[in-house]
Amino acid sequence: MFRHLMFATAALTMVATPALAAPCRDAKGKFVKCPDKAPAKPTRCKDAKGKFTKCGTPGAKAA
Repeated sequence: MFRHLMFATAALTMVATPALAAPCRDAKGKFVKCPDKAPAKPTRCKDAKGKFTKCGTPGAKAA
């Protein structure tokens, strides 16, 4: 009985390990290291009328 339990535990460990690794692939389909987090979105600013403008202009606020 103990051998069956030990065998089942070992089998589950071998099967579950590759499923935990997140496979990341490049454009060609090769495995690469996954990035830590998503790239930050650039800051966009709007003027008083609600139109997008450069963030350095007077009256522009981050959207």
